[in-house]
Amino acid sequence: MVPQYDNLTVNSKNTPLSYQKSAALFERAKNCLAGGVSSEFRKYSYPHPLFYTHGRGVYVYDVDGNRYLDFSLSQGPLIAGHSNPSVLEKVNTYSNLGQLFAGQHELEISLAEKLQQYIPSAELIRFCLDGSTAIHTALRTARAKTGKPKFIRFEGHYHGWLDNVSWGLTLDPQAMGPLEDPVSIPWTQGLPPEVKDEFYLLPWNNLELVEKTLAEHHQEIAAIITEPIMCNSSCVLPREGYLEGLRELCTRYGVTLIFDEVITGFRTNLGGAQKMFDVVPDLSIFAKAIASGYPISALVGKKPWMELLADGRVIHAGTMNSACPLIAAALATIEILEQPETHKRIFELGQQLMKGLREAASETGHNLLVQGLGPMFHTGFTDAATVNDFRDASTYDKKKLAEFIARMHERGIRIIGRGLWYISAVHTGEHIEIALHNARKVLEEMEP
Repeated sequence: MVPQYDNLTVNSKNTPLSYQKSAALFERAKNCLAGGVSSEFRKYSYPHPLFYTHGRGVYVYDVDGNRYLDFSLSQGPLIAGHSNPSVLEKVNTYSNLGQLFAGQHELEISLAEKLQQYIPSAELIRFCLDGSTAIHTALRTARAKTGKPKFIRFEGHYHGWLDNVSWGLTLDPQAMGPLEDPVSIPWTQGLPPEVKDEFYLLPWNNLELVEKTLAEHHQEIAAIITEPIMCNSSCVLPREGYLEGLRELCTRYGVTLIFDEVITGFRTNLGGAQKMFDVVPDLSIFAKAIASGYPISALVGKKPWMELLADGRVIHAGTMNSACPLIAAALATIEILEQPETHKRIFELGQQLMKGLREAASETGHNLLVQGLGPMFHTGFTDAATVNDFRDASTYDKKKLAEFIARMHERGIRIIGRGLWYISAVHTGEHIEIALHNARKVLEEMEP
């Protein structure tokens, strides 16, 4: 049984939260911001887009004075928590020397050397601003290296929002086609229909279909791009031997293996999932947790690929790339994560939370599936014993999850709306117990 922490609840159930100021600001925002937001996914916050004033450690505060114990960590980047003093100090110190030089500065060498030290595939590095642009650069580089036009990607894997990866993200079993020959469903309007001819779309965790596709079409396939853990959809781990199999197939057929470590990088460990699974891709993308919320990403890779960038055969550019505050934030984040036992503690706390949620669900009669590693994991309501790919996620009860997320929010526990949780370096055992106490109360209130 979970200990009782009634005196430690973030917000009491008997005092409903007020969102009046956020509601007024949202109405005002709709007159000047398209949809009232600056990112599509903020539109779906409970009960509507909220406006925040500040964050400290594991807590974030909104304009109505509500405080939330934060397990969303701003969609993952805040691995060092909100407003980490060490990060802010290094950012402020370096920003006082300059913001952007349109030229090189020594600190970016220091950061690149750190990445080389920890990431197995990082023989050379280029810095970008976000995951989408780094992924675009990786695909361009793979085409140039192999001389081939297409790539393989997987259903439910999010690689940014640019045109040629904005397919296969819609979970519609009636429209997705057969497992052996998936239909590429556009994620948004405005996509040129011919863009879907740039890739082959496959279900994930099915090595047999990857091998079959490569055997038939390897002459035109430049790359396979994959999340090494399918974090964006249900936090699915690769089946045993799957990543190793992708590596072997790519080597056999002269195809570039690209790991999208936007989420797994720095969160699993400083070397990413590639170090954890001991599978070295040719190119990788690191972002989100790399700089505690500052906009920077890194394309890292082996020299035969990265030398195409080095000699200008592949153009990569960006006025704001490696701006001084961004590099400083990344170095400060690494210093925090280098501290002994940091990642071990993040894993342990996450696994403690996962275990407690499973126990609370079992004891209250709910079909809550909890899966993932611990530093990040997913919760959803389903009778399935496990979710192994994107299509399996269709078994989740979306309405029930939405109720759970809303009730947790009313108790001051902030979780990403699709059921994804993140643990930071500043969460403690007490925060885990607070979350479990509130989750149990919510599950007791909900109909099984």
